[in-house]
Amino acid sequence: MTFQEEIKRRRTFAIISHPDAGKTTLTEKLLLFGGAIHVAGAVKSNKIKKTATSDWMEIEKQRGISVATSVMGFEYKQYKINILDTPGHQDFAEDTFRTLTAVDSVIIVIDAAKGVETQTRKLMQVCRMRKTPVMVFINKMDREGKDPFDLLDEVEAELGIRVRPLSWPINMGQKFKGVYNLYKSTLDLYTPNKQVVTESIQFTDINNPELETLVGEADAQKLREDVDLIQGVYAPFDVQPYLQGDLAPVFFGSALNTFGVKELLECFVEIAPYPRPVETVERTVDPMEENFTGFVFKIHANMDPNHRSCIAFVKVCSGKFERNVYYKHVRNGKMMRFSAPTAFMAQKKETVDEAYAGDIVGLPDTGNFKIGDTLTAGEELHFKGLPSFSPEMFKYIENADPMKQKQLDKGIHQLMDEGVAQLFVNQATGRKLIGTVGQLQFEVIQYRLLHEYQAQCRWEPISLYKACWIESDDEQELETFKKRKAQYMAYDKDGRDVFLADSGYVLQMAQNDFKHIKFHFTSEF
Repeated sequence: MTFQEEIKRRRTFAIISHPDAGKTTLTEKLLLFGGAIHVAGAVKSNKIKKTATSDWMEIEKQRGISVATSVMGFEYKQYKINILDTPGHQDFAEDTFRTLTAVDSVIIVIDAAKGVETQTRKLMQVCRMRKTPVMVFINKMDREGKDPFDLLDEVEAELGIRVRPLSWPINMGQKFKGVYNLYKSTLDLYTPNKQVVTESIQFTDINNPELETLVGEADAQKLREDVDLIQGVYAPFDVQPYLQGDLAPVFFGSALNTFGVKELLECFVEIAPYPRPVETVERTVDPMEENFTGFVFKIHANMDPNHRSCIAFVKVCSGKFERNVYYKHVRNGKMMRFSAPTAFMAQKKETVDEAYAGDIVGLPDTGNFKIGDTLTAGEELHFKGLPSFSPEMFKYIENADPMKQKQLDKGIHQLMDEGVAQLFVNQATGRKLIGTVGQLQFEVIQYRLLHEYQAQCRWEPISLYKACWIESDDEQELETFKKRKAQYMAYDKDGRDVFLADSGYVLQMAQNDFKHIKFHFTSEF
């Protein structure tokens, strides 16, 4: 297979949704079709002691939610598919925002009963900003939910994108009979089964009287009317607007019952984009270029608790990454080679010899990487658009066990490198503060420090409004500001000045009084 063909068969996408819409379940079923796993772990059922493949951290299994993005790759037909299953919970939104910079397209999962929810709206804004192609999967059709036409209207209105259904449900809830696949003109009949895929029947002529015998008279009549209406209201499906991020194809199904997922996957691999050009500060990088380039979009500590290892996730943007070849770490200016790069199936990983544009590679990290770092074959490039947001919740972190100071320091250091939260050190007192986007992150940090580093911490409350990075060309004004606000000044982990404003009013006054100081609300400036 030629170099170009290898890249064109890559499909790298993220699955995003509000918590509990069935994102992780959908991921599992896609893996089932790819033959990557052979039995799906029913996430909720206690009878099956398997948990979801992509939720492998202890805390995820206990809570039944995803708290970290996991990466899974598998082959399906002639395609190489890389899925990133993201956390839906808003407290981990930052991880998800960053992941969206590393994918070429997105599948949004929507619960048929709840419709579009807050978290979905926020994530959609990021997709729209980046013009990412989006597909919608309306899940849980085996339960009572909203009318399918109402759901389509809601998606259009709430997410600000045109839709085109490519499959259509026949009834729902207890009376759910299946879906008619408008993209392939097949009829898929539903029999509830969590492990087996239902058979589909070629059914090009929907007016064939045989439809009555398969789904009953009333449902056959309703399906014909619905399909007529769809063809009257929606223009025929066109791939171009989808690739430009203006049109979202919609599929219906039930991920838990492995129904409607195959139609989604078949259509997805056909129409989804292969790796696309990526912007850097210097120029646009084309995936078909010979030379390797890539950037770190995520760092994960302790994927294997026995080895205290950190892994940096690198998205390959162009060319071919090879094992044991020297590449330039642009920020450090050092040449580095990697003898054990890995590819993932959630926590299970295997060593890879090569990876192409679109793939995600895990590199063992001993503290060399930060989020946003660039690796190249030698060229000076800087990828952009990987922000750290200004945290909105703050707590002092204190050591609860003086014998374990070393473990605590190491744990905090590694977890902060992951980008789950941010560490600030008060310039006056030297006390450490942790800033996060959501409350749940404090629990996750405490839990992971205890279970992965055997270090105990306790939190002390502090009331702050926002952290902002400050810089100025006027040295004197900066010094005056730092003296006046001494007790609210801190350093971030890179040693930069951060002002911790204790209220919106104080921040506004500071901005008015000090005209030559720039206040930044993301760490990227």
